[in-house]
Amino acid sequence: MPEDTTLSESSHAPASPDGNGPGTGAGRTSGTSTATVSGKTSRTTGKGATGDGRAAGPRKRRVPETIGLLVFLAAEIVFFSVQSPYFFNWDNWGNILTAVSITGVLAAAGTLLLVAGQFDLSVGSGVAFVGIVLVETAPDLGLGPALLLSVLAGVGIGLLNGFLVTVVGVNALITTLGMLGIFRGLTLVIGKGQSIFIEGFDWATARPFLGIPMPAVVLVVVVVLFYVLMHYTVFGRKMYAIGANPVAARLVGIRVNRTIFAGFLLSGACMALAGLLVTSQLGSSSANTGVGLELAVVTAVILGGTSLSGGTGTIFGTVVGLLIVGVLSNGLTLLNVDSSWQQVATGVLLILAVAVDRLRQTYLRKAG
Repeated sequence: MPEDTTLSESSHAPASPDGNGPGTGAGRTSGTSTATVSGKTSRTTGKGATGDGRAAGPRKRRVPETIGLLVFLAAEIVFFSVQSPYFFNWDNWGNILTAVSITGVLAAAGTLLLVAGQFDLSVGSGVAFVGIVLVETAPDLGLGPALLLSVLAGVGIGLLNGFLVTVVGVNALITTLGMLGIFRGLTLVIGKGQSIFIEGFDWATARPFLGIPMPAVVLVVVVVLFYVLMHYTVFGRKMYAIGANPVAARLVGIRVNRTIFAGFLLSGACMALAGLLVTSQLGSSSANTGVGLELAVVTAVILGGTSLSGGTGTIFGTVVGLLIVGVLSNGLTLLNVDSSWQQVATGVLLILAVAVDRLRQTYLRKAG
C-alpha cells in the first residue's frame, strides 16, 4: 500500500481510532494544518485562535462513551445476581462466554467494516455454508482437506463481497443481503435440509485453561488481534479515515477500494473461524445454522458505540455491547423467561442503540 501523504485542513480530517477525531472540537485552530493518516506527523501553525478571532479556550474533557455501557452492564449483573443464585458463578460465566463467542468473532470484523462505513449482513449464512462444506467433504476427503476447503469457502464469500462492493460498485448493504440469501439457499441445497453430523471434530468443547471454554479463548485472541489491528496499524487508521471522510482519504493517497476489499476478506476469514467453531460445538451443521447471527452482530457492534455513518467505534465498545446482550439473554433464561421474549428484548436493544447513535451524531453536529 502506498505511504499516506498529508492532508490540508480544507478537507475534513479523519477521526482517530478512539472515535474522538483529530480536531480540537469547537475551538479548532485557524491557520495552516497538516496531519498524516498514519499518525506519524501532526503540525499546526497559527495564533491558536478560533475561526471568529477569539482565543481558544481549554479543551473540555469528554466522558468516554463506553462509561454508560459499563454502567448498564454492571446494573444487569447486579440485578440478575440478586434474582438468581446461579447467575454469578464461574460455570455460568463460562456459559455466557461460550454463547457470545460466535457472535463476538464475527462482531470483531463487523466493527472493522462499520468504522469504514461498510456492512456485512451475510455472516449468518456464511457460517452455515462453511459448516456444511466441512461436514459434506470430511467423509470423502478427510478432515484436513475438508478444513482447508471450509476456510477457503469463508474467505471466498468475503472475496465475493469485496469484489462486488469495490470493483462492481454495488452498495455493501445490498451486496451482503443478496449473499445472505444466496448462501443460505446453497446451504439448504447441499445439505438437503438435514442436519449432517461429523465425527472427531470436537475441539471447541475443550476447556484447556482454568476451565475456560475453548470458544472463549478463541474470542479473546480474535478481540486482541483486531484491537491491535485497528488501533496500532496503518491499515486500521486507514479504515477510520475512510469511514470519516472517503473523499479526504483518497486525497491523502489511501487506496480506498483496496483497503475496503481487505476488510471484507478479514470478515470472510472470521466467517470461516466462526463456522468451524459452531460446527465443532454442535458436532453437526444444517441450513438453520447461524440463523439470526447477522442481527446479533449488528446489535453488539452498534450497541458498543460504532456509528452507522462510519469513522468512530472501538473493539472494546463492541465487547461491552456483546456482554450486555449475552448477560441479558442468560439472565432471562435463568429467570425462565420465554425465548420469544428474549428476541423481543434483543430487538429493543438494537432499536435503542441506533436511536442513541442518531442522537449522538445530531449532538456532535450541533456542538461542532
